[in-house]
Amino acid sequence: MSYPIILASSSRFRKKILTKLALPFVAFSPDIDEQRMTGESPEQLVTRLSSLKAQVIKADYSEHLIIGSDQVACIEGEILGKPGNYDKARAQLQFASGKVITFYTGLTLLNSKTGHEQTSCETFKAHFRNLKDEQITRYLKKDKPYDCAGSFKSEGLGIALCKKLEGDDPNTLIGLPLIKLIHMLEKEGIPVP
Repeated sequence: MSYPIILASSSRFRKKILTKLALPFVAFSPDIDEQRMTGESPEQLVTRLSSLKAQVIKADYSEHLIIGSDQVACIEGEILGKPGNYDKARAQLQFASGKVITFYTGLTLLNSKTGHEQTSCETFKAHFRNLKDEQITRYLKKDKPYDCAGSFKSEGLGIALCKKLEGDDPNTLIGLPLIKLIHMLEKEGIPVP
């Protein structure tokens, strides 16, 4: 049986990624508190938030497949959020210089009719080059990645900041692990393609 698909996100990046699957969907932005709980690991945070995003809207979409996703970037155990502005982005990239950023992406697929929920955490690593201040400035002025975790927009000029990318699905880096999502959808009877 086929269910309509809802993407529980306001992210334009996730919307764009999901269109790759050529499945009809509607995006709806859930209103949740995304604060990290005391002692919560990055994996626990993103899986909790991806599930919460799906659960929060199930009352409005009671016979749907709801996709929730959340992402954080970490360096040496420190979570880097979305910078929001130039100065914070610059500080994040200076901190990332020569280091590895691990992106943790929580993914949930909730069948709101049956209550069946699949949740996972996918990781992807970006090994940063040693960055000069001029490189960071040029990148920030061109890409303006202020709404990207860790100030890193891999689908744009951000790729020039890396010496190596490591992971199973490059879509994970952008915020929606499609390979894992395809497996989840298939378990719900949705063939892709």
